[in-house]
Amino acid sequence: MSLLAFITILISAFMHATWNYLAKQSEGGFNFVWLYMAVSTIIYLPFVIVFFFLGEMRFGWLELAFISGSAVIHMAYALTLQKGYKVGDLSIVYPLARGSAPMLIAVAALFLYGERLSFAGMFGIGLIVFSIFILTGDLRRFKQPNSGKAIFYGLLTGLLISCYTLLDKGAVSVALMSPLLLNYGSILGQFLLMTPLAFKDKEKVKKEWAMNKKKAVGVGILSPLAYILVLITMQVTPVSHVAPVREISILIGTVMGAKMLTEGIGVRRPVAAAIMVAGIISVALSQ
Repeated sequence: MSLLAFITILISAFMHATWNYLAKQSEGGFNFVWLYMAVSTIIYLPFVIVFFFLGEMRFGWLELAFISGSAVIHMAYALTLQKGYKVGDLSIVYPLARGSAPMLIAVAALFLYGERLSFAGMFGIGLIVFSIFILTGDLRRFKQPNSGKAIFYGLLTGLLISCYTLLDKGAVSVALMSPLLLNYGSILGQFLLMTPLAFKDKEKVKKEWAMNKKKAVGVGILSPLAYILVLITMQVTPVSHVAPVREISILIGTVMGAKMLTEGIGVRRPVAAAIMVAGIISVALSQ
């Protein structure tokens, strides 16, 4: 991984952690998600129009297929994750989802894109995945009697993360789609799918906007931008390298939660941070 690619992923990770911090503060649900997607749809539309007329974008049936697939998988991911949080503990669902995805992506990328990881790369991914489990919860929770459904939805979420990441990798590096067009099209698709439900109770939407409009605007700007940077990096960098390194956002988010939301540091978090940093360095330096 080049230094420029690493720095880009690091910037994206800070943005990802920041918008998740804002979303956590809002404590919003469906209406908040619809609002920040509406913000994204409005704010990024002028950029799409400008780049389209400058000839930097092309749009045809192939691009429409990639956009539609990405939108559907992203929507399925969001719904599955929320279902997992309803039936199980976050400390089970979240680490399984974020920890399983880099491993699945690394294996699938070998067959789909011919990517090969060195021993240092594989070792680094292993360290990152291990650090996620330490960072986000007590591993003894997996032994609880009611953990079965949580494990199922956590792994299913990880599979969906892998699917949209691999699909988007193909869109930007094989089909040479514009990262801005792919991301905007996916957001627009999700926004249109959610709009009928949002319009069923306009008063709740208005109330949510009155309470959390600044946070919705923040998320609406940062969420797409963070992923656009990832897509740009995936144009020239193996997805098996990008996927694990971007998980540093979990570490950044944990520090934000500890410092800004007074969630506490504890002993395991510094240990997990050291393991994750070692893993990220290993992946970044691997060829």
